[in-house]
Amino acid sequence: MANVEEIQCGSMLFKQEELQEMSGVNVGGDYVEVMCGCTSHRYGDAIARLRVFPNGDLEITCECTPGCDEGLSLSLSFSRLSDAFWQNGVDKLTPAAFEKHSGRETARKWKNNVWVIIGGEKVPLSKTVLLKYYNEALKKCSRSNRSQGGKVFHRDEFVGCNECGKERRFRLRSREECRLHHNAMADPNWKCSEFPYDKITCEAEEERGSRRVYRGCTRSPTCKGCTSCVCFGCELCRFSDCSCQTCVDFTSNVKA
Repeated sequence: MANVEEIQCGSMLFKQEELQEMSGVNVGGDYVEVMCGCTSHRYGDAIARLRVFPNGDLEITCECTPGCDEGLSLSLSFSRLSDAFWQNGVDKLTPAAFEKHSGRETARKWKNNVWVIIGGEKVPLSKTVLLKYYNEALKKCSRSNRSQGGKVFHRDEFVGCNECGKERRFRLRSREECRLHHNAMADPNWKCSEFPYDKITCEAEEERGSRRVYRGCTRSPTCKGCTSCVCFGCELCRFSDCSCQTCVDFTSNVKA
């Protein structure tokens, strides 16, 4: 059962007059939920429920058909390093994934294509107060991803070989290096022989543990991950020609 503080948190996200004409409003412990939808000229309206959280997270539960299991618990999250996470086994979608799932022909503009009902009319999310915390979190996220000099910094990352299990270091200082790492991470069959920097095999020794702790963070040499070296997504490490959910969401959010 939600405590008093949680109930107050949910009820204080928006003013009462900002939500009073929206359809399907439900104020939870730490979120506000409303009915939303996306229209396809071919399939019609796909109906869902959108939850807005104070940290900027947006979660959509699709109700297009009874028992719809689309989503695999994906939600747009600023509070986690990953774009996908499990949450109590309940299927969630990012706004961009819901837009795609609905069959919308002009996808990648979820802020304009996903709507809520206000006063009996369909109104795009971009014209409502519901993106207030999302936009604030997006700005905060962009600022936190920039180190001194205004440049985006990425620490070194490791990719494991599918054959031997050894992990190889990838530098992420340029867009080209970020793409090499991105492609390796996306390939479930990546192996040591495909390492882009040196010609190696699975016989090559793995980097020593005492060396692995140094990832290149400008704040602390042995940092385990902070806002100075862990990127949540930028134009350096996200790619418009990539079809993975992470890149699709980032690209659609930037264009919207």
